[in-house]
Amino acid sequence: MIEHYYKKEVPSVMETLTAPCAGVWTHVIAPSETEFETLIQLYGLEETIIKDIGDFFEVPRFEREGKSAYFFARYPYDVKDIDIDTAPILIILGDTFLITIASQEVPFLKPFIEGKREFSTIHKTRLFLEFLSELMMTYEQKLTRTRRMVYRDMGRVRSIRGRDIQRLVFLEQELNESISALAPTNTWLNQLTKGNYIQLFSEERELLDDLLIENAQLVDSAKSILKTIQNIRGASEAILTQNLNGTIRMLTAFTIILTIPTLIASLFGMNVDIPFDNNPYGFVIVLGSILCVIGITLYFFRRNRWL
Repeated sequence: MIEHYYKKEVPSVMETLTAPCAGVWTHVIAPSETEFETLIQLYGLEETIIKDIGDFFEVPRFEREGKSAYFFARYPYDVKDIDIDTAPILIILGDTFLITIASQEVPFLKPFIEGKREFSTIHKTRLFLEFLSELMMTYEQKLTRTRRMVYRDMGRVRSIRGRDIQRLVFLEQELNESISALAPTNTWLNQLTKGNYIQLFSEERELLDDLLIENAQLVDSAKSILKTIQNIRGASEAILTQNLNGTIRMLTAFTIILTIPTLIASLFGMNVDIPFDNNPYGFVIVLGSILCVIGITLYFFRRNRWL
């Protein structure tokens, strides 16, 4: 699906065009082969580059070909049947146009499409940076939710259960996905500040610098949460191991204690002459001996803190 949006100044009403013009924003979702060919013919794009967006596992990168700059990024997206939490998006910045291509719906672009953000498609570089700013905000919101869940688990690490460990593993995977998406993005943002890849005015350069700082902070935040999860998992595993060892030690001690009367009773149950056989107090003597041995064993275990 190809949509052409045009918005001249701020504030103004955004128009949906049937054909592109100078200063247009073209938004494409899940393009077909025919739509790819249309984009190539309309804007003179590099076919081998734009078709890379069809690879769902495409990594963030930046390329410059002709008069167009191609920016691959990844945004948070929950995809069913795929064990991955981000989806790719390609942003193409040309002399007179801005194009966004994605294989899935792009939640962070909806405020622009629905008119909830003030912007102008004519100022394409600024709009490109505003898209990136909105993308960073979605990652920030995601990390905030993740941090809240992790801190809740950190407060009850002693009572953590198996399904909580499983959830932490899933959160750890999500954080690794976020870092894998944000770190390469930070690399090509740095490239933009050092080269003449796109035209930047003073305000746009300040916005780009802010994006660099924000992106770096998001990477550090994700790594910090990831480290906290690893600490929680390590602490919970140590506690679970300690509890398991205590249970095994207790069961072993009770097994030894119960073995003593069993062994003595087996000896006195033999069909041979045994002590106290004709003694009317033989049973009481044997029972008392068993209780004494059990008492001594219990004292020994308690003294050595085995029980």
